[in-house]
Amino acid sequence: GSSEQKAADASGTRGISSGVPEYELTLNISVQLKEVLEQRGYQVVLTRESNNVPISCVQRAEVANNLNADVYVRIHANGSENSSANGIMTICPTANNPYPSCQAVYDASKRLSTAILDQMVSATGAKKEYVWETDSMSGINWSQVPVSIIEMGYMTNPDEDTKMADPSYQDLLVKGIANGLDQYFNGTP
Repeated sequence: GSSEQKAADASGTRGISSGVPEYELTLNISVQLKEVLEQRGYQVVLTRESNNVPISCVQRAEVANNLNADVYVRIHANGSENSSANGIMTICPTANNPYPSCQAVYDASKRLSTAILDQMVSATGAKKEYVWETDSMSGINWSQVPVSIIEMGYMTNPDEDTKMADPSYQDLLVKGIANGLDQYFNGTP
């Protein structure tokens, strides 16, 4: 029902200091996260395993839907015209989302997004932004399972971009996400 369209497979932002494109950073983090989660007993399916896989937000949501996934987590990095913007945020549907599948998963999506945000901030020491509830994201609106978009930090902030490019900080991001999933599923970090 949107009156707007965007590219089905956009490359995202790029690190102001590192020069690393968002799609490379997010795949790197996703592969590391998959390994950690599998070590913890989770079954994980990635929507892409290389940087050359054109796949839209709707198609990504359909992967989760077709698998009847317990959760659908999207890894992203933020960007802003304000180079001092920093911090971690998560995104989920609103309670009044006009798409019926989202209404059914709102409570779980909000709990998932909150748990991941809290645990990432705890693991990294990054600034806590907030859980943004919105009905403007096709990857959320098409999801029929609990969903969260994770914005790990701002690639447009020189300091935060440098941190996200550092393997030791990436370990903290991955640990925070994994702990958030543990908290969501088990009630414990």
